[in-house]
Amino acid sequence: MKKKELVSASLSGIDKKIAVLLGQKKISMEDLENFDIDERRYFGEVCTQMLEVLKDEQRDILLEKIEACMPAGNRQQIWEYNHQAITQAISRLTLRYGCMPNKTDLADETGLSRQTITKHLKEYKTHPQYVEEMEQFKMMAPEVMANLFRLAVRGDIRAARLYLDTVGVTNNQQRNTIVSNQNNYIQINNTILSQENLKRLSAEQLNQIESVVAMVLPEGVMAG
Repeated sequence: MKKKELVSASLSGIDKKIAVLLGQKKISMEDLENFDIDERRYFGEVCTQMLEVLKDEQRDILLEKIEACMPAGNRQQIWEYNHQAITQAISRLTLRYGCMPNKTDLADETGLSRQTITKHLKEYKTHPQYVEEMEQFKMMAPEVMANLFRLAVRGDIRAARLYLDTVGVTNNQQRNTIVSNQNNYIQINNTILSQENLKRLSAEQLNQIESVVAMVLPEGVMAG
């Protein structure tokens, strides 16, 4: 039976059955045993419409009432709705006021209750959906590294340093050692140019050396 036919044929009868259910403190799967497939579908649509309208504690009361008979997919959708509403509210309020919003502000902005927001913020990291999202971000890491590598080989020194650090080729200790060694002396073939030797050169001679080095090094290295 289609929805329109169901509504025209026995809407009042279904509404009475649903009203009885919603009058209970809790609704279990056993309470739906005398509902056929179309009636269960219609009951689900009614609950969805109510959730879209209800706010704060009233929404929590309905969710708690129907939790036991709610399909797993619907629970997932509710979690995703709450998560998106809370994260977007945090972003908007932070940009608006320049500080992290409190739970009361989030409740006013989202229409969710303080209890729902508190519970979500406390438990979201262990929720399977959050874990799945983090795995998706991790899966994109090779793509980010590939883009970083492309920037590095095109001469972006910062990208090169970040890439080498990330893949473990270099670390701060190794870099400090290299810099320290470079500060001690520079060897060109059999000629060693140490810091002591540099101190003895005139300003003109130092400028000449700097000009030669600038000509042979890639652009940006001297500034780095």
